[in-house]
Amino acid sequence: MGNLDDKVAVITGGARGQGRAHAVALAAAGADIVVCDLAEQIASVPYPLGTESDLAETAKLVEETGRRCVPVKADVRSQAEMNAVAQRAIDDFGRIDILVANAGIASNAQIAEMSDDLWQDMIDVNLSGVFHSFRAVLPHMIERRWGRIVATSSIVARMGVRSAGHYAAAKWGVLGLVKSLSLEVAEYGITVNAVLPGGVDTDMIHNPAMYRMMVPDKENPTREDAMAMFASGPPNADLMAPAEVADAVLLLVSEQGRHFNGEALTISGGLSANTV
Repeated sequence: MGNLDDKVAVITGGARGQGRAHAVALAAAGADIVVCDLAEQIASVPYPLGTESDLAETAKLVEETGRRCVPVKADVRSQAEMNAVAQRAIDDFGRIDILVANAGIASNAQIAEMSDDLWQDMIDVNLSGVFHSFRAVLPHMIERRWGRIVATSSIVARMGVRSAGHYAAAKWGVLGLVKSLSLEVAEYGITVNAVLPGGVDTDMIHNPAMYRMMVPDKENPTREDAMAMFASGPPNADLMAPAEVADAVLLLVSEQGRHFNGEALTISGGLSANTV
C-alpha cells in the first residue's frame, strides 16, 4: 500500500514517537522527508520533550530506507518558522506533496485549577501549530493543484477527559480546522483528513504525570501500573504502536486514500463505540 515514489512529505513533531513513525513509514513507501521539531523543552510540559539528537536519529532512520531526509529545528507556534520549513522543502526537493501536522504536547490539570500558561501552551502547540502548518504549505499546494494533508487529533476530542480539558479542546479544534479546510481546497485536488488515535505507546503516555492521571488511586504509580490498567480492558484496547497510526496516515496520503476528504479516522480499540 502507498506507493509514494518521488513524493515529498513535511512532518511536524518528528523527533520521536508518532512523528518518527510517520517519517519512516512514508519514506519506506518512497517519499523524501522534511521533518521538523521544536527539539527543546516547554516549561508547562511535565515530561522531557524530544531533543536535537532525537531529531537526528529520525533522519538517520529515514535515510536507512534509502530516501533523503532534511531535519529542521522549528517551532510550530511560529508562522514564520513554519513558512521557513515549507520553503526549505521547496528549495531542497522542488515541491511539497504531503503534510503530516503531528506536533503535539500533553499536560494535566483540572479546568478549575488550570493556569493560563498551561492552557495557552496547549492551544499554541496543538491547535495553532496545526493552523500554522496548514497555512505554510497551502499556497504551494494550491498552485500545484494537488496535495495530501493529515493532522493528528485524538479520540479524546470526541470523548472529553478529566484533568486534560485543554487537550480535548485543542484536539476538537483540529477537527474543525480539518473539516473546514477540506471544503475550501477540494477544488484544487487537495485532501485534508485527521487521525484520532487512542492511547499510543510513546513518551507522551509513559511519564509520571500521565501515570498519576491514569492511576489516581496510587500515590506513585509506575509504568507497570499504567500498563496493567490497559491490559485489564478489552483485548484490542491496549496501547497501540506508533507504526499502527502511521499505517493509517499512509492510507490517507496514498492513491488508495484519494476518496477520504474531511474525514476523522478513528483508531481507538473500541473507545469510539461510546462516542458520536
